[in-house]
Amino acid sequence: MTSWLRLGCFALLLAAGSARAQVRPGCEVLAAGGFKELRGKRVALITNQTGVDSRGRSTVGRLRAAPGVDLVALFAPEHGFDGTLPAGKEFGNTRDARTGLPVFSLYGPGPTRQPTPAMLKGIDAVVYDLQDTGCRSYTFISTMGQTMAACGAAGVEFVVLDRPNPLGGVRVEGPMLEDKFRSFVGRWNVPYVYGLTCGELARMINGEGWITNRCRLTVVPMQGWRRSMAWGDTGLSWVATSPNVPNGDSPLYLTATGLLGEIGTVSVGLGSTLPFQCVAAPWLEAGKTCRLLTRFRLAGVKFTPVSFIPARGAFRDQRVSGARIRFTDPARAPLMAINFYAYDAARLLGRRDLFAEAVRQGRSFAMFDKVNGTDAVRKALQAGHSAASIVASWKPGEDSFRRRREKYLLYR
Repeated sequence: MTSWLRLGCFALLLAAGSARAQVRPGCEVLAAGGFKELRGKRVALITNQTGVDSRGRSTVGRLRAAPGVDLVALFAPEHGFDGTLPAGKEFGNTRDARTGLPVFSLYGPGPTRQPTPAMLKGIDAVVYDLQDTGCRSYTFISTMGQTMAACGAAGVEFVVLDRPNPLGGVRVEGPMLEDKFRSFVGRWNVPYVYGLTCGELARMINGEGWITNRCRLTVVPMQGWRRSMAWGDTGLSWVATSPNVPNGDSPLYLTATGLLGEIGTVSVGLGSTLPFQCVAAPWLEAGKTCRLLTRFRLAGVKFTPVSFIPARGAFRDQRVSGARIRFTDPARAPLMAINFYAYDAARLLGRRDLFAEAVRQGRSFAMFDKVNGTDAVRKALQAGHSAASIVASWKPGEDSFRRRREKYLLYR
């Protein structure tokens, strides 16, 4: 096939995908409205490689070309402006080679995780356009809220270009955040899976007074999005939000095993081609693991044998075996619960205390508690409480949050 023919086929595929798209993200709605929300303003943009419309056009490029809009600076969240840095890797300020614009780090060395007054000097509006994953520990929503606070203090407008929650807008799962465990991987008083778009969450952060300095907030809503939609229903192409979230179903897996992975004594597939899709260890037997997990009768999910050699982590260069998670009905699958049923399976089959083993390896549980937003989950696991009882303990908080979030919903 010639290069021209290949390019032609690629263009046809793009056009076909675009034609199927049901959802128009906020950046596209903004453009269709003539950028009226930003005309006459000096603008800074929080974005990365995910800031594109349904046709793959970047928000950076569209704002640069927008009449009456003066894009003067860029801000980058965790994983960097191009989304290739590993989790937790700090980075400094730089300059965008394509536009020449300064790129200010919102995940730089030291404690700063929000724009400084100097970065906001001369800015009329900060625009937020990032694709999120829908779980509380993914730091983009911490960046969003803390930048809202900085804008409130500086008298700068904050504009959210809304995007789909890839887990949908119905699912609410997991423990609520306790104040003493507040951190950058758990900033807001929401369950671990909160079922809001970034625009709705911004409205809640502002409306509930979760930031000291409330900001002047504008949300440009999507068109065509419904709360029942998972990512695959949107018709949009997924752009990897970070190295271990490469596909549209990756947020499902991140939510299903990410907490378990924080213990560090089982592999969840990091360092392999199946990030967050597995529960495995050198001392687990694949068939037995799958059979036990299947006996838990979790809706919308099945388990198949897997064996691989991770390139990093506690079992680097060792063969591990266990279960691969496959979602047959993502809308029905209890994502958060999978972490704890998988913990039960690994503990029972391996006949070992996973937390005690982590202690022997010199591991700390600080991050596990921060990601959970509480130490109650760890203490319950260490006391031998079942996954079912832990999941049931979240219900009062989940129900209360559903009522509390109601007035901030943009999509019914």
